[in-house]
Amino acid sequence: MKLYILQREQFLPISKEGAWTFFSSPLNLPKITPDFLSFKITSTFGMEEMYPGQIITYIVKPLLGIPLRWATEISQVKDGEFFIDEQRFGPYRFWHHQHFFEEKEGGILMKDVVHYGMPLGILGRIAHTLFVKRMLNHIFDYRITAVDDLIANGELS
Repeated sequence: MKLYILQREQFLPISKEGAWTFFSSPLNLPKITPDFLSFKITSTFGMEEMYPGQIITYIVKPLLGIPLRWATEISQVKDGEFFIDEQRFGPYRFWHHQHFFEEKEGGILMKDVVHYGMPLGILGRIAHTLFVKRMLNHIFDYRITAVDDLIANGELS
């Protein structure tokens, strides 16, 4: 299996506490996810704040409106510093997403590092080349814009 990596950094001119409060609540995921995914959280237990071992389930429609079920586990959390989510089942063969929050002068540097692998061997690699890589880049670019808009509108501070 070929392992791919996606990385993003974003400076947030907000407090570390504000950033952590927002990003550590799974309920805020729809606010930073593009509408075309029809992203819906299906979990009902303990969604206010994440914790190690938490399972979060979703339905996403990334291609032709076909619903895919996705479950991730919050495998590690260090309050205010980082958390890691890992796919337990879903569209990828492997998904490991690290979220880091580093205090800087005037705000927080947020870093995302995603290692992921495609299912279906050569067909998955072709799908990655044709549309998955572009779609993931679009999703993470959208997140940057959505977070900037939330900050500008005073919804994230």
